[in-house]
Amino acid sequence: MSDTPQSFENFKLNKQLLLAINEAGYEKPTPIQAQALPLALAGHDLLGIAQTGTGKTAAYLLPLLFKLKYAQGKHPRGLVLAPTRELVLQITDEVNRFAKYTDLRSVSLYGGVGPKSQIEALQEGVDLIISTPGRFLDLYNRGEIFTRDLKTMVMDEADKMLDMGFMPQIRSTLEVIPVKRQNMLFSATFSGRVEVLSQEFLEFPERVEVTPQATTAETIRQVKYAVPNLKTKIHLLEFLLRQQELKRVIVFTKSRKNAEAVSNYLGRRDLGEVKVIHANKGQNTRIHSMDLFKAGDVRILVATDVAARGLDITEVSHVINFDVPLIYDDYVHRIGRTGRAEKDGEAITFVNPAEAYHFDKIEGIIRMQVVELSLPEGVEVPPTPFVEKQEYEREIDLQKRKENPDFKGAFHEKKGNPGTNPFKPTEKKRGNKNSKAKKNRSQLKTQSKYKNK
Repeated sequence: MSDTPQSFENFKLNKQLLLAINEAGYEKPTPIQAQALPLALAGHDLLGIAQTGTGKTAAYLLPLLFKLKYAQGKHPRGLVLAPTRELVLQITDEVNRFAKYTDLRSVSLYGGVGPKSQIEALQEGVDLIISTPGRFLDLYNRGEIFTRDLKTMVMDEADKMLDMGFMPQIRSTLEVIPVKRQNMLFSATFSGRVEVLSQEFLEFPERVEVTPQATTAETIRQVKYAVPNLKTKIHLLEFLLRQQELKRVIVFTKSRKNAEAVSNYLGRRDLGEVKVIHANKGQNTRIHSMDLFKAGDVRILVATDVAARGLDITEVSHVINFDVPLIYDDYVHRIGRTGRAEKDGEAITFVNPAEAYHFDKIEGIIRMQVVELSLPEGVEVPPTPFVEKQEYEREIDLQKRKENPDFKGAFHEKKGNPGTNPFKPTEKKRGNKNSKAKKNRSQLKTQSKYKNK
C-alpha cells in the first residue's frame, strides 16, 4: 500500500457513501485510511495503530457502512465499542454524516442517562450500534439486544478501554456475539495489554501502523514552560489567554477539583465564554458544553482527561496542559485535540518542579525534546508558599527513591527515632504535662498521709 490513492473513488465505494464523503469535504484519504480501507473492504480482521487525529474513525466506518449497505431486519448487524460517552456521540455524528444518503439505522448507547429512549430506539429496529461496553451489556442482559445477526465488530480506542478497566465487559461481550464475524481494533498505542486483547479478539489480522507508537502529529507545535508554583500557572494561563492567536482553547487539568477552580477563575477574568466538563458533570450538560465549543460559541473549554480522546473538533487552535498527565500516553491524546485534519495547532504544557520528572518520561515516550520557553515578561511570579514547596520536595524525593531505592532525601526517617513520621508535624507534648501534674498530686497526698500519722 505504498501508493496512496488520491481519491476515495479508488476504493469502489457505493455512490451514496462517495456523495456524503464529498459533501463532508474529504478530498483524499489520510495514510491510515489509504492502508486500512482496502483491507477492511476485503473482509480481513484489522489491527490499526495510529495517533489521534489521523482519521481512524472513517477508516473503519466507511467499510462497515459499505458492508451494511441498507436497512435490513430488526436486529443489529454491526457493533462499534468505544470507551466514553463523548466518543460514542462523536462516532454517531460521523455515522450520520457518512450514511446521510442511505436508510441505515444507528443507535448510540451510553450510561449517565436513563435507558428508556435507547431501548425504544432498539425496538424500532437497528442496523448499527455504537456503544460503551457497560451499557451494551446492560441492555443485552435485559433482553433488549439480539446479537445473532452481528457480522462486524469494531473496538475504537482500545488502549483507553483497557486503562478504564473494561476488559471484563469486553470478554463478556465476546462470549455473546457470533464467532464468525469481521473484527477491527483501533488504538493510538500498542501496549502489552492491547497486544493481549488483539490476540483474543482478532483472527489472523492485517496490521496497519502509519506512525511509530505514541508519536505526536507533525502539525502540532509543542512547547513547555517551567513554572515554580500554582499561582504562577494561573497567572501564565491568564496571560496566554489574553493573546489574540489563542482562538479556541482546551485547558486540561489532572482533577475535577482543579478543573472547577480553573474554570471559575477564568470565568471572572473577561477572557471569553468558558465551559468545564468532567466526570461529575451530567451527561446533558457535557453534551451541551461540547456543542457550544464546537460551534465556536465557547472560546475556552476546561476539561479533565474524560475529553482527551476521540473528540474531533477541527478548529481547536491551542491545547494547554495546566497539569502534566500522570498517565503518559494521555499527553499524546490531549494534544491530539489540536492540529487535526492537517491544520496547524499548538500544545503548551506548564511544568512545576514535581512534574518535571513526569514530563521527562513523556519526552522519552514521544521521542522528542519539547522546546522550553522562558516565562513572558508581565507574568507575575509570586514566591512559592512553604507548604507547597514542601509538597514538591516530598514528591521529588519519592521520584528519586523510585529510580534509586537506596536514595535518602530530605524526608527520610532519622536514625534513632524510627517511630517519627516525617510527613506529620510534631505534636505538642500536652499529655506529658498532665502526667507530671498527676505525679505531683500523688506525691503531695502521700506526704500529707505520713504527716497526719
